Amino acid sequence: MKKNFLKIVTVTLSLSLALVSCSDKLNLAPVNDITAAQVYSSPEGYKQAFAKVYGSFATTGNQGAGSGDIQGIDPGFSDFLRLFWKAQELSTDEAVVGWGDAGLPDFHKMNWSANNPFIKGLYYRSFYQITLANDFIRESSDSKLASRGISGTDADEIRKYRAEARFLRAFQYWALMDLFGRPAFVTDAEAMGSSLPKQISRTDLFNYVVTELKAVETLLADPKTNEYGRADKAAAWALLARVYLNSRVYTGTERNTEAIEYAKKVITQGGYSLLADYTKLMRADNHVGNTEAIFTINYDGLKTQNWGGVTFLTHAAVGGNMSAAEFGINSGWGGLRTTKGLVNLFPSNLSADKRAQFHTSGQSLEIGEIGKFTDGYAITKYRNVKRDGIPVTINNVLYPMGAPGSDASGNHVDIDFPLFRLAEMYLIFAEAVVRGGTGGTLAEATTFINNLRTRAQAASINSTDLTLNFILAERGRELYWEGHRRTDLVRFDRFTTATYLWPWKGNVKDGAAVESWRNVYPIPTDDITANPNLTQNPNY
Repeated sequence: MKKNFLKIVTVTLSLSLALVSCSDKLNLAPVNDITAAQVYSSPEGYKQAFAKVYGSFATTGNQGAGSGDIQGIDPGFSDFLRLFWKAQELSTDEAVVGWGDAGLPDFHKMNWSANNPFIKGLYYRSFYQITLANDFIRESSDSKLASRGISGTDADEIRKYRAEARFLRAFQYWALMDLFGRPAFVTDAEAMGSSLPKQISRTDLFNYVVTELKAVETLLADPKTNEYGRADKAAAWALLARVYLNSRVYTGTERNTEAIEYAKKVITQGGYSLLADYTKLMRADNHVGNTEAIFTINYDGLKTQNWGGVTFLTHAAVGGNMSAAEFGINSGWGGLRTTKGLVNLFPSNLSADKRAQFHTSGQSLEIGEIGKFTDGYAITKYRNVKRDGIPVTINNVLYPMGAPGSDASGNHVDIDFPLFRLAEMYLIFAEAVVRGGTGGTLAEATTFINNLRTRAQAASINSTDLTLNFILAERGRELYWEGHRRTDLVRFDRFTTATYLWPWKGNVKDGAAVESWRNVYPIPTDDITANPNLTQNPNY
């Protein structure tokens, strides 16, 4: 269960493998006196180290050395999701933020540089997690287990952990491939800190990620048989489907047939089904009976306390005349809203599609000033309350939308964030079919899309309606604020071009095209300076 796994994570925060410096040549090395021989001396030690590989998704540097401090960023909100989400959403039509922290306005203006602290933080956060995975993989080889006298069922269990660590590493390399194109590259084959990492081409990294995922596919647990929050075969299939759908961007070659193959595996072999109510996807107890989530980042208001992740997504979206109690929190931060680009994807009568979760009272559709919270509709998708919606009064505070999460202070949020869910697989299948992939039919694709629309109480479509333009819009309606939008707009050639404009794109009120090289982010200057093996992405 979620709570038990997170309890293990909190124990591991004192283990070694801290990220010592963003400018230290990616020389990721232990900074305390706990050695690998001590950490990995027993099956229990392996389990604690393994839990940290997962926990690094949700924990940040405010837990102290060993939890991934990122220089130049408040460690309380340097977790992977907050940094990844900003890069994927604030640069698009789906989100703006009213805060003026150095580097933050650059996302929506699309004028970031290689010194942007949030881009640098994301790059190094991914490598911190890769470092943890590499170390675990290195220390859990059969020869290492034998040398430590670990055998039998204990060794078998650790081998399962190892396969999952390889999946988590592949996920982070997918993120780096998608966002940065040609990152540094290091695996468990190199001793930690032994040499400066080489750079890898985007095509070679694509091939590496695909090869790794296929290698671990048979080693992972069957779908829905693993502990909640841990990867299984379906997670590997889901990532393969996503990688193949974007193959043209990554390699110049379409791989839509493969995208169909792996999306269909999830759909037909995973045992997943859509939750009945879309509006209940992002709730404090969404770890209970969640039939749609394939792989999640687990958050707990008591055990993963920081200012990133879903705590950020919930608090930052509340402001103006909105009631914090309706979101199960103690206050709003008055930062995040959306542009009319997202709102206009829905019918003019927003109630005609239940996915349209906007707060409009006191908000204007138009954004005259990005720094003004009431300019732009607010998003109500993330609520730290239980799905039953039963009102409750606690300490004289009425929570009208349901009981709040586990943190009585109202600061930290329990919502688990889905990195993959069934709805995305429906959308990947449909898009790959329309793009000409084989192994699926237009009739099947239409059925999958109508499954989503029926849940949303939106009008069904016919197969003739299933165009690429419709699919991009449907992805926006279904997946907004879940970290997909930049990747989608790049794949559809609409991220930097004038083909699609949204308010304040390119720092122009009505939107403007920007340079095409901004389809990837820059390698941080610190890393370029420190590592002569690396070259910068063009024009940065």
